[in-house]
Amino acid sequence: MTEVSSLTGRLLVATPALADPNFDRAVVLLLDHDEEGSLGVVLNRPTPVDVADILEGWGDLAGEPGVVFQGGPVSLDSALGVAVVPGGAGNRAAPLGWRQVHGAIGLVDLEAPPELLASVLGSLRIFAGYAGWGPGQLEEELVDGAWYVVESEPGDVSCPVPERLWREVLRRQRGELAMVATYPDDPSLN
Repeated sequence: MTEVSSLTGRLLVATPALADPNFDRAVVLLLDHDEEGSLGVVLNRPTPVDVADILEGWGDLAGEPGVVFQGGPVSLDSALGVAVVPGGAGNRAAPLGWRQVHGAIGLVDLEAPPELLASVLGSLRIFAGYAGWGPGQLEEELVDGAWYVVESEPGDVSCPVPERLWREVLRRQRGELAMVATYPDDPSLN
């Protein structure tokens, strides 16, 4: 088996050619990627459910909009917390209840008391479900041209208008990839 270069912490941006409705114009933050598979959360799928309605104490810490996001089609009955801690762990120990994924971005232990992290969180998003790929599956989708792989920025986790994230992430890229941001929602109307 060939060695897998980790894409943990990077973004998968759905190409216009991706036909799966679960990922139409999706921006996925990869939380884990290795030879055993990949796991990420869709950053731009808000639901109408307030965080405070399902996770007591975490609602006040969630960024705007303070709703639960659909992280993907797998395990919709489970919750994941993704948070930015300014400066990440840096040269100090990671804050209790937070595990660094990439830079300042990390996973939050939602079983921990919210007050434990309140003073260190820069932003927090709660996701119901996740996107998952088995060994080699994501690599096949990349070869098929289903995703653009780009660098993440801490602000992607807490974009205040998540519906614009797909275009914003593409727009900040260099060259032809930035032009994809202008791709129409329905090309047949051109």
